[in-house]
Amino acid sequence: MAFPLKIALIAALSLLAACRSDPIQFHTLTPALPSGNTRATTDIQIEGLTVPPQVDRPQIVVREGNTGMAILETQWWGASLVDELRSALLDQMVNSSPQRKVSVRLEVQRFDSIPGQYGLLDVKWRLRSDDVVMMSCRSTLQTRSGPSIDELVAAQQTNVKRLAALISQASSGTQKTCPSTNPG
Repeated sequence: MAFPLKIALIAALSLLAACRSDPIQFHTLTPALPSGNTRATTDIQIEGLTVPPQVDRPQIVVREGNTGMAILETQWWGASLVDELRSALLDQMVNSSPQRKVSVRLEVQRFDSIPGQYGLLDVKWRLRSDDVVMMSCRSTLQTRSGPSIDELVAAQQTNVKRLAALISQASSGTQKTCPSTNPG
């Protein structure tokens, strides 16, 4: 009786081992190195942030060809994409005019990730100071990427860093037009 039990146990363990999936890897849009900004009460606040529903999920979504998308089941964001973007932007935006409160509302139009090609971030954003709209802008940022997911995430980190710099520049109030999105 013990022999059939051992065989059944070994068979069950073998089946469970065969069903093992690859471990999930987590990624973040906040760079590992601190931005160097000192946190203060004059930071730029984020009123609202939306992303397209196609990428609004915990898994990283990449484009395939002209019409396809792939949801990477083993490559996840550390938080929801909205929360990842919010954290990364808050970490890097600076209000250089501490005498006034500044806030921004962001609508991500596209968040494209194409391994081996580029990461693209296309955002409409509105900057406000004391309930007065300072400016409404649209920034399209694209950074080359290598073939790995780590390189793709790094490209999107660069896009977020550039967007944070544009918003910080606009919050200074010294210009009346949207800042240029020339590659940095």
